[in-house]
Amino acid sequence: MSAALLLSGCGVFDTNRPEPDNTIGWSAEQLYRDAKEEMNSGNWTQARTQLDRIQARYPFGTYAQQAMIDTAYAYWRDGSPEQARATIDRFQQQYPNHEATDYMLYLKGLTTFTPENAFLGRLVGQDPAERDPKGARESFDAFSELVQRFPESRYAADARLRMNWLTNTIAMNEVYTARYYFERDAYVAAINRAETVVIDFQGTPAAEEALYLMALSYERLGMTQLRDDTLRVLSTNYPQSTYLAQGLPDSGKRWWNPLSWWTNR
Repeated sequence: MSAALLLSGCGVFDTNRPEPDNTIGWSAEQLYRDAKEEMNSGNWTQARTQLDRIQARYPFGTYAQQAMIDTAYAYWRDGSPEQARATIDRFQQQYPNHEATDYMLYLKGLTTFTPENAFLGRLVGQDPAERDPKGARESFDAFSELVQRFPESRYAADARLRMNWLTNTIAMNEVYTARYYFERDAYVAAINRAETVVIDFQGTPAAEEALYLMALSYERLGMTQLRDDTLRVLSTNYPQSTYLAQGLPDSGKRWWNPLSWWTNR
């Protein structure tokens, strides 16, 4: 008898049992109203719990669709961009012609617009372009699709601004790679990377440094004609270029500029 009482008493202290669901019988409207209250308070986990219940209990109709939209947003705000993107992808598959498609594309762009290590990057003074460009490219693609498919969307103007920033960020990533190769005497690889910037990202600030890196690399390879041609393009498009006078920046200092003779010709 005592053993039976002991075993039955263990249930009193069982902390692994799920909490009772006090929402049984709630309508989709009640669940959604409660989820919105949690979201407004920043309680993202609790909000997702209610949103999940809507989709499980009422899988058809506008509340289920809106619950999926809000779930993606809640994941993003809660610092879970991968789960947010997965939810967005699932939404696009289930509702390819939904009226909120423009918003979901905008949100998809936001999930990778600021990588997870952006805060650490600011602390150490790291340029966003020095990080892995995968997220920036994914963000750009989402914003680009939004602008192309929904040019009049309320989110299109902001998406275009973000695309401008991303364009130079991606271009600068190519420049950092070109500089990496140049510093290791891989001049042909440096030229190829820099040339990508000049061709694909014309008019961006990154193109200025790319041209200078190309000229430096041609100089090291002894290809003087290509060096001079590149420097003419640089001086024509960027007549006030600081690279021609001061060289490349390096940890707060300036490199000796082996091409400074050219500007005095």
